[in-house]
Amino acid sequence: MADQPFGRVRLIEMVVESVRVHMLSSQHVVILKQSERDRYLPIWIGPSEANAIAMRLQGLSAERPLTHDLMVSVLGSLGASISRVVVTHVTDGTFHARLYLENPSGDESEVDSRTSDAIAVAVRTGSPIYVDERVLDEAGVEPDPSDEDGEDEERLAVFRDFVNSLDVDIESGEKGPPNEES
Repeated sequence: MADQPFGRVRLIEMVVESVRVHMLSSQHVVILKQSERDRYLPIWIGPSEANAIAMRLQGLSAERPLTHDLMVSVLGSLGASISRVVVTHVTDGTFHARLYLENPSGDESEVDSRTSDAIAVAVRTGSPIYVDERVLDEAGVEPDPSDEDGEDEERLAVFRDFVNSLDVDIESGEKGPPNEES
């Protein structure tokens, strides 16, 4: 960002709004929502990662530890913890993330991660999820009530149609909203 010298970025805190399945393609998507306003970031993910995220959001546990549970257990046995997860950038539609680990002495290290895995670990540890503001500017969706020319409303309508085309909210297990007729 131009107003932030030396490559500093502005990180925006997000929460997992929902995990859904696109009913036509059977692809899974996690939707992150900005904590302080209505700005959303849909990220396509694999079915096992979607289930891992949704299970934890519902307070469910697998009979045996899933990979993400195992990672959290290993870190805990080493005295390390996840301090935060950051979605750093998007390249050709692929999101990239970093896990920030804090060891017992307080030193921090960062580890490259698939975004879906980073989110699955974050929901298990209660770690905050941040997104680089530039990622939100590029791939996020936000309603703008002051939009007079309808351009943002049209963009929001595309997002609304996308969300309405999603079938099941894996998090709640309920059907998504029906498609609206235009």
